[in-house]
Amino acid sequence: MDKTVQEFYGDRLRTRVCGLSVKSEKVLLVNHFGLYSHDFWAPPGGGIEFGQTAQANLEREFREETGLEVKVGDFLFACEFISAPFHAVELFFDVEVMGGDLFKGFDPETGKENQIISEVRYLSFEEINKIRDVNKHGLFKRAKSVQNLIDLRGYLKI
Repeated sequence: MDKTVQEFYGDRLRTRVCGLSVKSEKVLLVNHFGLYSHDFWAPPGGGIEFGQTAQANLEREFREETGLEVKVGDFLFACEFISAPFHAVELFFDVEVMGGDLFKGFDPETGKENQIISEVRYLSFEEINKIRDVNKHGLFKRAKSVQNLIDLRGYLKI
């Protein structure tokens, strides 16, 4: 794990918003490198900033990480992840892409020289299911298809 990443994200509770964008039976995912000693695929999202709504934060995160403008839809489910030094509560929303061009964005918290985003793209569940569990978000232990993913509800401990 990158020392900068641990200093910024570790040893504190983070409340995050994440969005599920599905297009042609594929899910938009961001590949992070530096959170662990390996890559890590997860839906776009990030920390909620004080004074901004969850929806406004999610719109910002999509612009930063993917270049896409989104409309935030329904709240779907919450995930809690605890594995030292990380502890996160994540609120997942359905999103609709309204515009923009998909590209590999950035994480402003880590600065230019310590970027953790290595790739952004839509993946089929066939591709997602081939990724080792340790290399993808824990929600994919519960969802093995697009239908499973969009049907998830409630509180998930991952």
